[in-house]
Order: sequence, then structure tokens, then C-alpha cells
Amino acid sequence: MEIKIGNHWIGPNRPTYFIADIAANHDGDLERAKMLIRLAKEAGADAAKFQHFQAPKIVSDYGFSHMNAQVSHQAAWKKSVVQVYAEASVSWSWTPILKEECDKVGIDFFTSPYDHDSIEHVDPYVPAFKIGSGEIDWIEALEHMASKGKPVIIATGAATIGEVQRAVHAILKLNKQLVLMQCNTNYTASPENYDHIHLNVLKTYASMFPDVILGLSDHTHALAPILGAVALGARVIERHFTDDNNREGPDHKFAMNPETWAKMVEETRLLERALGSGDKFITANEQDTQVVQRRCLRAARDIRAGEVFTREMIDVLRPATPGAIKPHEIPNVIGTRALTDLPKGKELRWTDLGA
Repeated sequence: MEIKIGNHWIGPNRPTYFIADIAANHDGDLERAKMLIRLAKEAGADAAKFQHFQAPKIVSDYGFSHMNAQVSHQAAWKKSVVQVYAEASVSWSWTPILKEECDKVGIDFFTSPYDHDSIEHVDPYVPAFKIGSGEIDWIEALEHMASKGKPVIIATGAATIGEVQRAVHAILKLNKQLVLMQCNTNYTASPENYDHIHLNVLKTYASMFPDVILGLSDHTHALAPILGAVALGARVIERHFTDDNNREGPDHKFAMNPETWAKMVEETRLLERALGSGDKFITANEQDTQVVQRRCLRAARDIRAGEVFTREMIDVLRPATPGAIKPHEIPNVIGTRALTDLPKGKELRWTDLGA
């Protein structure tokens, strides 16, 4: 299974595709958003992603204002939930500008739309649809995006396996180009979050949904989850991206910065090289090693022509001279006769032995 996003082919035997989720880290500044696109490209990202939502169509003022307190990562917000969403939204007037900037620097433009109008608005600009974890049970929105015929990437944080199944089946009925991402949606940057990533879910997804591409959407800082996910088959990685983790804003603390992002890409590319082939063989750079480190059969003493070999007449020593008899052939050598005189230490060859 392979899909194409922009100029990138994505599949089990393709390079990992990195999505830098700029999200709200533009801090309401278009020039800053463009700057982050450039930094993401320089750090090795394949796509720069934003989020298109209209605050009244994603959050309920009544609902959040009637909660006893703001909870989860929102507990640290100094403004109301509705106000934070309103300030973090991407103006529709930005969309063509952001797309143009991505095109200019050679990075794919992504955005996650969070309502039907936004889906229609972003469709002309995106090569694929990224669906956030919070939308996983809004089937009509998933079907709306899937019906556009473009690749669909869906994160599965804070969801049960039943909810994942329902979403996957709804999308696949309309669109076979699906990336399924394991995700943990805790945005607190707490060290305890590493206990809740559950990369092994990727193995479950591979078993249950063999025709989808695997991915990881992650909100921690270390390289281990990314490298582990790639080793388990993930080929799309999404992490938040900022230039400064100390800035005020909802997404800066758990984002990666240009330095850590570049390190992540560098280490992943090394891992991809190291994963290599599933075939076991003597590799090109081991050809000399197999001579000096392996053993062959050698004369344990001076042997005269005509002598019959016993086990005591055979040493098993390095190096494994090319053409010499290998140690596993000892039983076949015992009982044969030496055809020529063999000095102590000489490697044994089948041409030196007879019945």
C-alpha cells in the first residue's frame, strides 16, 4: 500500500513523512506563521500544518463556561477556552498566503479543518486531509473529508478501539488512501506522558487494518517514541513545531523547536538505513570480517599422505581461509585420507582429501 501526498510517496518502503504542526504557534501573526514554515522546512519537515476552525463552530461558550473549572491542559490557560480558540484560529484570508509560502520553500501545506465550511474552504489548497483526534466520532465530518478523494490522515488519541474501527470503516468505504495514527492527546508536556503513548497499538492497527499506512501523532519531546514508532512500521510522524518553547500560547510548551526537530529527522533517517532488509545474508561490509573472525579446519600436526583423519588430527582455528573446509563439516572429514603431505596449521581443502 502506498499513497502520494504532494511529491512524496508514502508507504512501508518509503522514507518517513514528517508533519510539523504549527497549529496555534503563529500567535495570531501571519508573518510569524510564514517564518515558522521556513524554519520547519530548514529543520527537515515534509509538511507544515495549521488548523482551520471557527471558534463558535468548534467550542460551546455555554458548555465551557458552565464547567466548574478548566481541566486538562486547559487548566493552565489564563483566558477562557472560547477566547483562546478565537485567538488561535487561522483567518481564511491567510490560507492562500500560507499555501504560497509553503510552495515557495518546497514544503507541503496542510491544515486540519474543524467544520464543514472549513473543509470546503481548505479543499483547494491541501494535498491531503488531516483529521484531529477530537473528531474521531463525528462520522459525517470524516465522510465529508474522505469524499474529496484525497489521502486522509486521522489521529486516534483518547479513543477506544471500537471508535477507531468505526472511523476507519467509514473512511475506507469512501477512500482507500488512509493513514492511521496512534496518538495520546495529553498536552501537558508531563514526563509521565511517556507511560501512556502505547506504541504497541501500532502492531494492533497493522493486524486489524493491513491496508492502511501507520503513523504517530505525538506530543512529547524525546526521540524514543518517534524512533520506536518508525521501527514498528509508522511512516507518517506528526509533532507540534515552534521556534521557542518559552513563548506564551497553548501549544508552545509541548512543541519541538528547530534544533530538536532536525535531530529527530536526522536520527530517523539513520534508523531507516539501519532497518534495512528482512533478508539475512553476509553483507558487503562483512566480507573481510567473515574471513578473519570465522574458523576453518586445519591440520593439528604434520600429516603424511595416506593417513586417515581422526578428530585429534583436526584443529578449528581462525582465519577461515577462502575455500577451506568449514567447521560444520568435521564429521564428513573424519575417515577420509590425506592425498598429500599437510604441514601443521595448513587449512584443509576437499581437494586434499580422498576416500
